[in-house]
Amino acid sequence: SINDSVAAIDTIKAQLENSKEYNLAELNSKRQELEKERKKLSDKAKEVYSRISTNKQCKANLMKKYESLEAVEKQWTWTKALSNTANGNISGKQKVMFETYIQMNYFDRIINRANVRFMAMSGGQYELERMEQAANQKSQSGLELNVIDHYNGSKRNVRTLSGGESFMASLSLALGLSDEIHALSGGIRIDTLFVDEGFGALDDEALNQAIKALNSITEGNRLVGIISHVSELKERIERKIIVTKDAVSGSHTTIEI
Repeated sequence: SINDSVAAIDTIKAQLENSKEYNLAELNSKRQELEKERKKLSDKAKEVYSRISTNKQCKANLMKKYESLEAVEKQWTWTKALSNTANGNISGKQKVMFETYIQMNYFDRIINRANVRFMAMSGGQYELERMEQAANQKSQSGLELNVIDHYNGSKRNVRTLSGGESFMASLSLALGLSDEIHALSGGIRIDTLFVDEGFGALDDEALNQAIKALNSITEGNRLVGIISHVSELKERIERKIIVTKDAVSGSHTTIEI
């Protein structure tokens, strides 16, 4: 037993001879430093965890906002498309506002009625036609007019008509509007129409046609008043209100029936 103990002691001594000696004070100092580092890392971990929790909450809130924004963007997309359609602002398409679209339908009916008068006044030469295409993609379209010249088969802008021809076109449209209002509203009837000037720009044949057109709408109780300085009209109009200007006494009127 003693021999075994001595042998064990010798073995331990032999092992210790090759072992490194440690300074306990240094180890204790190192342990304290590691404890401080561990505490620092623990505090840092808590801070990071707190930030992660805060960020998760922010992310959740942002996702809710994103879903709400996505719904608003979808609504804005179709609302914008509807607005562009109603205001005639669709790229690459005809620029026709919704209001103009409605007016176009009524305008076509007015033009059809006006052409009955215009063809008669122009001796079958001219007919009005609504332009379906604008001059360019930037311009609004829908209510511009062309005139068809049946004498030479051409089609051109209504602005190219002469003064007398423009007057006949305007008069025809006014009469067409009157006819359409009467046709659409049974309780509304335009019984009185005044035409101011324009007859002086007409030649004899055009003047005759215009007078015939006006006479045709005076049937029944409808009244057409003509304001003009054209002397040729005096013989054609039965009932007149003649205004005479006097430098001394001023203007006075005379009624001829």
